[in-house]
Amino acid sequence: MFYHSGPSRGGGFDPITGDRAACPLEIMSSCGIRAPALTWPFLSPLSAAGQQNYDLLVIGGGSGGLACAKEAAQLGKKVAVVDYVEPSPRGTKWGLGGTCVNVGCIPKKLMHQAALLGSMIRDAPHYGWDVAQPVLHDWRTMAEAVQNHVKSLNWGHRVQLQDRKVTYFNVKASFVNEHTVCGVAKGGKETLLSAEHIVIATGGRPRYPTHIEGALEYGITSDDIFWLKESPGKTLVVGASYVALECAGFLTGLGLDTTIMIRSIPLRGFDQQMSSLVTEYMASQGTRFLRGCTPSRVRRLPDGQLQVTWENLTSGKEDVGTFDTVLWAIGRIPETKSLNLEKAGVNTNPNSQKILVNAQEATSVPHIYAIGDVAEVPTTVFTPLEYGCVGLSEEEAVTRHGEEHVEVYHAYYKPLEFTVAERDASQCYVKVSVLVVQGWACPAARDRGRAGTQGGEAPCNHPHPRPGPPMQPGVPSPAGLTIDSVACRWCACGSPRSWSWACTSSVPMQAKSLKDLLWGSSKCRGISALNDAQTGVPLKAERGMVIGSLLHRCRPYVALCVFSRASPQTWQVSSQERQLASPASCY
Repeated sequence: MFYHSGPSRGGGFDPITGDRAACPLEIMSSCGIRAPALTWPFLSPLSAAGQQNYDLLVIGGGSGGLACAKEAAQLGKKVAVVDYVEPSPRGTKWGLGGTCVNVGCIPKKLMHQAALLGSMIRDAPHYGWDVAQPVLHDWRTMAEAVQNHVKSLNWGHRVQLQDRKVTYFNVKASFVNEHTVCGVAKGGKETLLSAEHIVIATGGRPRYPTHIEGALEYGITSDDIFWLKESPGKTLVVGASYVALECAGFLTGLGLDTTIMIRSIPLRGFDQQMSSLVTEYMASQGTRFLRGCTPSRVRRLPDGQLQVTWENLTSGKEDVGTFDTVLWAIGRIPETKSLNLEKAGVNTNPNSQKILVNAQEATSVPHIYAIGDVAEVPTTVFTPLEYGCVGLSEEEAVTRHGEEHVEVYHAYYKPLEFTVAERDASQCYVKVSVLVVQGWACPAARDRGRAGTQGGEAPCNHPHPRPGPPMQPGVPSPAGLTIDSVACRWCACGSPRSWSWACTSSVPMQAKSLKDLLWGSSKCRGISALNDAQTGVPLKAERGMVIGSLLHRCRPYVALCVFSRASPQTWQVSSQERQLASPASCY
């Protein structure tokens, strides 16, 4: 069953405007049964004079904000959620749920899945299926299905807030002081909301290159691509971000003529070896790349096509091309401009404008927190060759720790589903960058293709040389950590299942192979307890620590976490390095 709402579909509650009028809602299912009309009674009335007080006020109705609000309400707190979506320059707007539900993860993964289905259909004859060729794709059918699913999620989030007695305001919020927010409704009415604690979860929006002629008038962004009723046709994607590659990937997979224009390098900030494999695979599937180019002008031709003029930065020459759609994917900016953060005393990064937070995600004002895209979060890339990564890239690991302390383990492999279909698997690749401290690397483990670090005493079937200073449980290592206990459950050398070892700020797991290392999360357990050498505070990691990357199509990817030192007194898990990445097709 799916839910369908909105006045454009013949009446019903409007998830965009938050219309409080009692409206019928069509509920449709495959059997054609229609439920009686429902009403929407639970929007809080806005009062221009009164002020409403809460234990927690959440600004932003995305994944982080909603999860926070529902959890707090479940714990008995009085909670309100304030959410407002500014329409895109092309007029696109959406309902409750934030970027992920409306213009991010959900529609992106569904369209990515649609593209993967196309490749599966092309593989089908190898498995005995008689599939008529050519296989054609209908954008309108896909878009309607995706949009209906998104609207059902909008409705579901509103119902969940009601069930947990969370008050919802469809207003644009700005700070009055550190405890008070002014909300402006669509009609201009204002209300004051105050709270003991405030969470900012406003997310981010795509960046427009306003210095380029015609960019705002004729271009679209990821805010619009998922809500197009008609196929975008021949598309130019401008940008080297993961959003650019993801959109170009599924557009190519759906059979559209797609070009990516890149000024410098793709996926900056990611491991560049992995990035090269991603772009090579995309090129082999039909995506064209214009490298070292930057657009200077976009004009609409009489026939409706868009003429794009760009400069080749190497030759200095200008070139021109025509496209049906130009999609800007040059990065995102946090939604902080209209919040008046300075009135609350909340500090932001002067360059990125993202809100500065500590390990507990508190801002410069102790009772105000920031979560999600408005701060710093990890990333997974859903290009046609799915790329999952966690921790440091090889480049960043070398920069931080020195080349002599970094070992790289890597392997090409062919997924089982690629064999019968005779697919090219030359870009399927596993890479693990490991920090090794002299005297603690186990040569036997390394010879077997395993990343192992060992210290202390442990009965073994072969010697474990320790040329460095002896390390014992509870004794600080040069990195400043002490070890209570570490489970080495898969040591092929025959060591007992529980033994002590030394570690540094980034420690690899023991595993039989790289496959066990990346996919054996239910079996492999690395560091079970760490103590800060200075404070004695326990630091725990469920599955150990590793720096790793993975390229694959439809395979679960379980990565681990990396500890980093935030101050001379405190060790913590960096939020940017603790992400658990799983490709969409695994769910």
